[in-house]
Amino acid sequence: MNHSKPLVWAMLGFGLALTLASCSSQENKAEKPAISVNSEKEIIQRGEYLVTTMGCNDCHSPKKMGPKGPEIIPELLLSGYPSDRPIVKFDSPLIKQGFAQLYPDLTAAAGPWGVSFAANLTPDESGIGNWTEDQFKMALTKGKFKGLDQERMLLPPMPWFNFVHLKDEDAHAMFQYLKSLKPVKNVVPSPISPDKM
Repeated sequence: MNHSKPLVWAMLGFGLALTLASCSSQENKAEKPAISVNSEKEIIQRGEYLVTTMGCNDCHSPKKMGPKGPEIIPELLLSGYPSDRPIVKFDSPLIKQGFAQLYPDLTAAAGPWGVSFAANLTPDESGIGNWTEDQFKMALTKGKFKGLDQERMLLPPMPWFNFVHLKDEDAHAMFQYLKSLKPVKNVVPSPISPDKM
C-alpha cells in the first residue's frame, strides 16, 4: 500500500488553497486605495487650485484695467468690494425689468434684489478672520450670510447653489488656503435694498 499518494494530494490541495488565498488577498488590496495624508502645504495648494478654478477671484478680488482687460490687484486679493470706493447710484429701467448690472471689476452687482457687494475672504477680522470652518462651509454650501443659520441668504451673484455638494475635504482645503492669505482690512458695505438704490 502506497502512503505517499494521499500525502502528495494533501500537499497539492494545501498549495492550491494558499494560492487562492493569496490571490484573494491581492484582490482585496487592489480594491482598497491607500490612504494618503496630505501635508498642510498640499492642502493649501489644493485650496488655491479650487478657489482659482471655481472663479472666486472673479467677484471677490478688486481689479484695475490693464492692457488685456481687468487685472487682479495682488495686494487686494480676495478682499472684496473696496470700502473706500464710492457707491454708484443705480437708476436703470432695465433693473426694474429684472436685469442685473455689474461694477466694471465685478465686486458689486445691482439687480431686482438691490445692490450686493462681494465679501472680504481674507483672514482679517473684517473678512473671515474669526469664522470657523463650519461657518465657511455653511456659507458656501447653504448660502447663509456669515455661515450662520439664523442669518439672511447670500445675495446674487454669489453662486452658492453650485457648491451644495462640495466635499468636506475641498471646503477644508479652500478654508485653509484663505486663512493662509495676507489679511486685508476692508469692511465691505452692507447690501442696499431695492427701495434705496
